[in-house]
Amino acid sequence: MAKRFVDKEHLDWIRKQKCLMQMVGYYSCEGLVEAHHLLQPSTGFRGGVKSGDDQCLPLCRKHHHLLHTKFGTEKAFFKNYGLPENYGKELAHKLYEKSKSERQLDDDLPF
Repeated sequence: MAKRFVDKEHLDWIRKQKCLMQMVGYYSCEGLVEAHHLLQPSTGFRGGVKSGDDQCLPLCRKHHHLLHTKFGTEKAFFKNYGLPENYGKELAHKLYEKSKSERQLDDDLPF
């Protein structure tokens, strides 16, 4: 079995972002932002293993709970909010690249 990708610094960075629902114009967020690991990552199916840390999204506690309990899939969750079904996969990739870039910049600073 392949090892799961782990990046704790990225998860910390994700938790400091706005809930993705605020990013797209919904303002009824509640609770701290949590890292939601994609149920169906861009690399295919999870196969019983949690998605890698590079495959996660910032969701407030309310929206994270709704995704898991009311909708059950990212596809249904995003469809409910009028977003494309691949929105989560594309955003997770962009967020990971942004996180890497910002962390690289921090590493290059002389202080």
